Amino acid sequence: MPIEPVDAQSHARRSLVVMANRLPVRQVQRGQNLTWEWSPGGLVSALAPVLTRSEGVWIGWNGRPGRTSTSFQFEGIENLSVPLRTQEIDDFYNGFSNRTIWPLYHDAVRWPEYHRIWWKPYVEVNRRFAEAAASVAAPKATVWVHDYHFQLVPGMLREMRPDLKIGFFLHIPFPPQELFSQLPWRRQILEGLLGSDVVGFQTRTAAQNFARLARRYTATGGNDRELRHKGRTIVPASFPISIDFQHFDSLARTSAVNARAQHLRRVLGGEGRRIILGVDRLDYTKGIDVRLKAFRELLRSKAVTIEDCVFVQCAVPSREKVVQYADLKRRVEQTVGEINGEFGSVGRVAVHYLHRNLPIEELVALYRLADVMVVTPFRDGMNLIAKEYVASRTENTGVLVLSEFAGAAQELRRALLVNPHDVDGIVSTLERSLRLSQEETRRRMRWLRRVVQKHDVFAWADSFFEALKDG
Repeated sequence: MPIEPVDAQSHARRSLVVMANRLPVRQVQRGQNLTWEWSPGGLVSALAPVLTRSEGVWIGWNGRPGRTSTSFQFEGIENLSVPLRTQEIDDFYNGFSNRTIWPLYHDAVRWPEYHRIWWKPYVEVNRRFAEAAASVAAPKATVWVHDYHFQLVPGMLREMRPDLKIGFFLHIPFPPQELFSQLPWRRQILEGLLGSDVVGFQTRTAAQNFARLARRYTATGGNDRELRHKGRTIVPASFPISIDFQHFDSLARTSAVNARAQHLRRVLGGEGRRIILGVDRLDYTKGIDVRLKAFRELLRSKAVTIEDCVFVQCAVPSREKVVQYADLKRRVEQTVGEINGEFGSVGRVAVHYLHRNLPIEELVALYRLADVMVVTPFRDGMNLIAKEYVASRTENTGVLVLSEFAGAAQELRRALLVNPHDVDGIVSTLERSLRLSQEETRRRMRWLRRVVQKHDVFAWADSFFEALKDG
């Protein structure tokens, strides 16, 4: 049974179209009823007000297998759900997107797989989403396409609707030439992205990588700041994404969050015990296993004991049907067990491990009580957890230990930067973070908070729209 096409006649034409892998809302059970609520995340926070003002439409997938497009209004925003078959979820999403593109773009931390049977569904799904955007976009509308799932959409959409203003933003890193060149479909991906007027990246280095690869593998001229392709000008540029600073700052000041933080601190050992926190998706790019090994080495060095400090690691479930993720989960849980077996005692453990999603209030409470936040991905486009922690430290306390290979490191330069591959380096930096003077801690955190407050997610969205308008 074929996928039903989007019926253009049933949709009002929209001046702003946003496309992402998932819709900005999710279905939740409330008593006996299923209802919709906003999904968490900075992207939704930034774009929902803009879409509401412009009566725009958000195109995405609803997270369940299906064959029919559905459309519904939620708090002033039109949501257009484009369907994916079960096999397409396996091939387009779990396969090409997350076993080819994801590892390749993250410095091949895990070896990418290049399977032709995944490529065709990736093309088909990208075409379906491009057709959906073409059907609902008003003449000369703006279409903003997001992330690695839809790298072919701008080129397809340009062919269907040359009148449109098209932007693309990549939320993950874009790899250097020697890695991207391995991709069998490198030319097709580059030409897909070149359908945009503005191609946005998290860092300037990523934008330069793209510009140089486009000139190498396609009929494209220009330089690192402006490309010429098929008679058009394309601007590759960096737009470091951020968070809703005010939202996290306000939450961190509420009595409920602070009461929860105080309760958790008592449970974890009281004021005399320092708390080290890690919060990540359970993903092999995040360096969770290496970070835990570093904490074990810190305890073995006797620089600290479990009476002095405790490690809390929150690992949000992710892509559990992909074998590499299941293997990582097993290794992380084994390491946690080994550390607690070696250093724990009855009633007191060295590591508390949580493998589940946490409500935002609980997350901010953890940010509030953490003396040290450890963010050590092997490679990350940005990493918003680091910025959420900073926004939650309203008293200018706390130390951020941050991987130099996270995009956020280019902005948050007063964090304690580490090489996530260097276990000894992480050990010494953790020890330093626990010994840092109160004056030094406050000085660093004040600087970090000013940066995140000034460059919040709304400034990010405004800067992209401004570049798209001028492009």
